[in-house]
Amino acid sequence: MADRVTVIGWDGSPLTAAASAALGAATLVAGAAHHLALPEVPAGAERIRLGSVALAARRIAAHRGTAVVLADGDPGFFGVVRTLRAPEFGLEVEVVPAVSSVAAAFARAGMPWDDAQVVVAHPRTLRRAINVCRAHTKVAVLTSPGAGPAELGLLLEGVHRSFVICEELGTARERVSVVTSDKAADHTWRDPNVVIVLGGPTRPDTAGESGGWISGRDPSAGPRGWTLPADAYGTDLGEGENQLLRASQLARLGPRVGDLVWDIGCGSGAFAVEAARAGAAVLAVDGDRTACARTDAAARRLGVQLQIVHGTAPHVLENLPEPDVVRVGGGGAAVVSAVADRRPQRIVTHAATRDAAELIGRDLTEHGYGVECALLQSVELDTRAWTEKERSVAFLLSGVLPKRGA
Repeated sequence: MADRVTVIGWDGSPLTAAASAALGAATLVAGAAHHLALPEVPAGAERIRLGSVALAARRIAAHRGTAVVLADGDPGFFGVVRTLRAPEFGLEVEVVPAVSSVAAAFARAGMPWDDAQVVVAHPRTLRRAINVCRAHTKVAVLTSPGAGPAELGLLLEGVHRSFVICEELGTARERVSVVTSDKAADHTWRDPNVVIVLGGPTRPDTAGESGGWISGRDPSAGPRGWTLPADAYGTDLGEGENQLLRASQLARLGPRVGDLVWDIGCGSGAFAVEAARAGAAVLAVDGDRTACARTDAAARRLGVQLQIVHGTAPHVLENLPEPDVVRVGGGGAAVVSAVADRRPQRIVTHAATRDAAELIGRDLTEHGYGVECALLQSVELDTRAWTEKERSVAFLLSGVLPKRGA
């Protein structure tokens, strides 16, 4: 095992005395090509071109001597330190940090970033990174080959965003460009790069504040409650938008950051807004232009991001990006069947009669979903006289796709 392992962050600035001393004593140096070309790397040291960090960690663990790993930015922030410290390698490391590439990118843009979401985009995580960019107004994306600015722009089709693209930060070839998301695919971008994705409304309850108390999205922003009463939407809600029914649907779907939610038959937009308040990206679909307008107004009033699609399901669903979870607010068994063909992890809907519920349940079962159904009955009372004001009855159906291998 290596006698000593030092991880040095590099942001283009001259190395600190501690970093220079560690590097000068190294018998093994791992890093990217531009790190290994630094004049401070000892001529006699073994050099490892850093591709797979896990493979490099194995070689470092087997090395007898002093090892140094060079990494861009702060190696403890989405960096190599986590892998090197994994139990299977048994490495204890010392870290000499540098300014993270995210901090450097926002500094170049002259913007605060305590309110930004930060995501890593690899080919395997690109879809979830895109969903965060759909749902939030300020996102920093640490990119990788095959998941860079061009791919972000292509997959954000239909959602207008501004990109601040920071290439090769800290080097003589550093370049900062500002383009709209639809133009990002027209260029070839140099690696490594960070993309700051900007756009969408500011929450009305946070506008003008001098600062927050938590990094990223403020979980206390907006009115309290997973679901909101009808008067929060400034309009009468439809029969399928009862507050207790919405609460049950949200509980079954569990939308979260990185998810894409389809709300089919969005009506007044109540469910779509509440899924977006949970941090998910939402596509709200309705064939009624008035419903689309109401949904847009509700999203603006409550300061959340939604993409609204006007069209009739199931035909309009064919060209939509893949969902994680889906609420079917209208369209019945035919729409539920079309949704199940796309294999989201969870589907929730409701029916007015037992026969309709059984039809939907059988179809979900045939598609391989585990099905649950509950009869929900709610009675709203006037607490001044404790008399009944409104009664609502619905069959709540949910389908959950079993995990692969389960």
